[in-house]
This record gives sequence, structure tokens and C-alpha cells, in this order.
Amino acid sequence: MEVTRNLFNLDGRVALVTGGSRGIGRAISLGLATFGADVAILGLSPKTEEVIDEIRRLGRRGLFVKGNVADVADSRRAVGQIAADLGKIDILVNNAGVGPTHPAAEVTPEEWDEVMGVNIRGLFFITQAVGKQMIKRGQGGRVINIGSIFGIVGSEIGASVYHAAKGSIVVLTRALACEWAKSGILVNSIGPGFITTDLTKELQTTPVLGDLIKNRHALGRFGRPEEIVGAVVLMAGDGATFITGQNLYVDGGYTAW
Repeated sequence: MEVTRNLFNLDGRVALVTGGSRGIGRAISLGLATFGADVAILGLSPKTEEVIDEIRRLGRRGLFVKGNVADVADSRRAVGQIAADLGKIDILVNNAGVGPTHPAAEVTPEEWDEVMGVNIRGLFFITQAVGKQMIKRGQGGRVINIGSIFGIVGSEIGASVYHAAKGSIVVLTRALACEWAKSGILVNSIGPGFITTDLTKELQTTPVLGDLIKNRHALGRFGRPEEIVGAVVLMAGDGATFITGQNLYVDGGYTAW
């Protein structure tokens, strides 16, 4: 492949982003569109329509498919609809996730099932559905899993189930990368540090804990959703044709200590 300045050009590609209505998912969806991709978003929030409107204003096709990634039948239906309406799926970004926090001694089976149902079970089965489409087309593809620093480090905030789910994503990424390499499907994950979103505002404003977490990042701050976009665009484009099975930490140096 000739090295050109188009390594990050996504023109003509179709991306599916799960949970793209706000925070990191919204930034990823708009970032992919900015670099040329048409973007479908699978989610439940009516606010997703606002993101789709922004994608269209960027001159790209945007499609909102309402569905729950934790419902396997729902996600399979959505994948079929997106492939039919937009013609294909080249890029899957598994961003949808939930992360309630309770001390390990208080976690209920229902909470375990909720977190695992979205963060790993749902992720696996929508990836399976998209992977089948990619294998059938025979033109390869990209799967980008949004994991977390909590996939390799512990914490004292009562997120044991979330840690377990995100750790599973790291290993699943490697396994799928090896299994699907022969089909030209590159599978990688991105592990954000603490990013400023609606979900982390409470942590940021909690006395002592907020500053403690902030200062564990070598850069001494929480990240911004837009700071995840570069890693996703890299993994989605021609700049990453020899990268698979990797977990890239975009964490302000949290895991560098």
C-alpha cells in the first residue's frame, strides 16, 4: 500500500456506533462523519436524532435505529436494517455500556446481569452479527471496542462488576482478532481514562475522591470525549492496517505509573 495523506480518510465507509447519543459515543459518531464515514447509531435515547441531524449537516448519511444492544434479537434486527439501508457495515464501534457502582458485598445478581448483559454479552452478539456481514462480503472490516482503564486496573469506587466486564473486552478483542484475521477483519479496543461526561460528573464533584482520581492521571485532569476520536479514526482507517488485537489506552497517563 502506498503511503499517502489519506490514511485517515473514511470516505465511502459505513460505520455503526452503539450508544452514540451523548458523551464519548456522540463524539465518536461525529468524528467518524467528519472524516468521511456515513454513520448509523443504535440506541434508545430520542436525543440520538439530534446527533443524526449533525451528521447530515456534515454532508454524510446518518441513520438512527432504535434498539437495545442487550437484546440479541433487537441488535440482529438492527444490523440487518443498517446493512440494507446503507448498503454495508465497514466499521463497528461498540460504545454502549452501563456501569452502576455498588460495593462488591452488595452487588445483586440483577445488577451483575444488567452490566454483563450490555457490556459484554450485548457487545459480543452485535459483533457476531456484524462480523457475519463482513465475512459474507469478503472485504474485511473493523471492530473497535470501547473498553476502559478498568479493564486492567482496580479501584476503590465499588465497580467490581464493571471491572469484570471491561476486562473481558480486552481478552475478547484479542480472541476475535486472531479468529477473524483470515477474513481481513481487524479487531481492537480503546481504553479511555476518566472522561468528563454526564456519567462522571458526580465522581468529579465528590470531595477528595474527585481530586484523587484526577491526579492519578499523569496529565492531572479528566479527559474530554473528543480526545477519544483520534484513536477511533486511526483504528477505522488505513493508518491501522497492521494493527489488530490491541488495546490502546487513551488515559492521560493513568496506566503509566
